[in-house]
Amino acid sequence: MSKPRDERAPVRRAPEIGGSSRIVEFDDNTLLTALFGDHDRFLARIEQRLGVALASRGNRVVITGDAATQATVERVLADLYGRLKRGQAVAQGDVDGAIRLAQGSPPENCAHPVVRTRKRDITARSPNQSIYMRELERAHLVFGLGPAGTGKTYLAVAMGVAKLLNGECDRIILSRPAVEAGERLGFLPGDLRDKIDPYLRPLYDALYDMLPADQVVKRLETGEIEVAPLAFMRGRTLANAFVILDEAQNTTPMQMKMLLTRLGENARLVVTGDLTQIDLPHGAASGLKEAVAILSGVDGISFVYFSDVDVVRHPLVTRILQAYDASDRARAGAVAPERHGKG
Repeated sequence: MSKPRDERAPVRRAPEIGGSSRIVEFDDNTLLTALFGDHDRFLARIEQRLGVALASRGNRVVITGDAATQATVERVLADLYGRLKRGQAVAQGDVDGAIRLAQGSPPENCAHPVVRTRKRDITARSPNQSIYMRELERAHLVFGLGPAGTGKTYLAVAMGVAKLLNGECDRIILSRPAVEAGERLGFLPGDLRDKIDPYLRPLYDALYDMLPADQVVKRLETGEIEVAPLAFMRGRTLANAFVILDEAQNTTPMQMKMLLTRLGENARLVVTGDLTQIDLPHGAASGLKEAVAILSGVDGISFVYFSDVDVVRHPLVTRILQAYDASDRARAGAVAPERHGKG
């Protein structure tokens, strides 16, 4: 049985860190357990990531460290406290996201966009995610480029669902190229839907995270939400729709041009992909790579670039990506002198 908390003493002992102190107060004590985490584990996480000392006493948190880091911690706590005040839960991923946002955003630009769906409110977890969400709201054609786990597709689906619920579009169209089977799906068992579903599963997963299951099924049946392989887009005019092309690095130049020219009145298109993960046959050109080269600088088209620091999956994923990047750079450095010597 745990001992009763003594409100006269600090809940936890902060590590010894030099610097001045700053006190942050909260007006709703009922939210503090969720803000601090079980056994103050969220406060410990902030200490670990930002190199400060935190001590909680009643409705106050004492921040000890340099002035700049104190301000960052205060923004982190304000962000998380704001989530709780809006009725949203706080998990460790939200803490890490609040830290990334506070580190990457100037103090005067701390208001980050929120996308509201039937099951949850989605907020940015990195500065680039915040930029991306604003561009999804503003631009009619957005390219989200970067490694897996940075939220490119998830946030795009969230924005599409929000616009569908608000009546800003009539339907959502989600598409991917089924490149792993060369879009020749006949060898797989089952009917056409059975054949293409494995390639589209991540899009379904995102939908079920935003909407109740019965609504997803109903909207799929009525055509308000359509999930289809890229090959099915040919010959169509996509009007009053929010269109998402996922895994676009695996499109051919012809496929990419085909989709980009399908846009009709009041249509929005989001193209997501990772140019380091091209699965096309050796020597085949990537439609995404070509589109980036051709369309950069075209008015009305937005490009948002993510990196490994934006990864919002398990923290180990970021370290894995960094290790692979380091290995690629090392191999490139080893090959160059060898080629020079043979020349």
